[in-house]
Amino acid sequence: MWCTPVIDLVLLTLTVIDLKGGKSATFFHGAAAYYIGMTMAFGQVLIRWADERFAYQFADGALPTRQPKYGRAHAARERKGWYRHLIGWAIGNILLVSMIVLVGNQERTEALYQVMQLWGLLLAIDFVWSFSYSVFPKKEKNTAV
Repeated sequence: MWCTPVIDLVLLTLTVIDLKGGKSATFFHGAAAYYIGMTMAFGQVLIRWADERFAYQFADGALPTRQPKYGRAHAARERKGWYRHLIGWAIGNILLVSMIVLVGNQERTEALYQVMQLWGLLLAIDFVWSFSYSVFPKKEKNTAV
């Protein structure tokens, strides 16, 4: 798990070297930037999730806590996830803009702009989805017969 930042740095370095070497950017160059952003935003949460389950299965750990599925607590969890997505998006955009500036050729970096637009749309959809639970809280189904 400690290698994740090293892998991210290697990925970013290789992406920049590839672009500086004269290649035109592709969707995958942009995805690399967002991958790094998302691992920085969600990495700690995902590692904690995996650690809890591993400890429970193999190390006599406590039963992992269940996440809320209904009501205000669920809405708050969804909003928190969107805030993490926003942080990952911002980090990804900073990396993409940095790559665009480093390459200094708009024609060769056009795909990076397209990836930024696509991820902006995904962020907007995630916003509507996540915050809809604040307006319309998910209610527990009545199972009584």
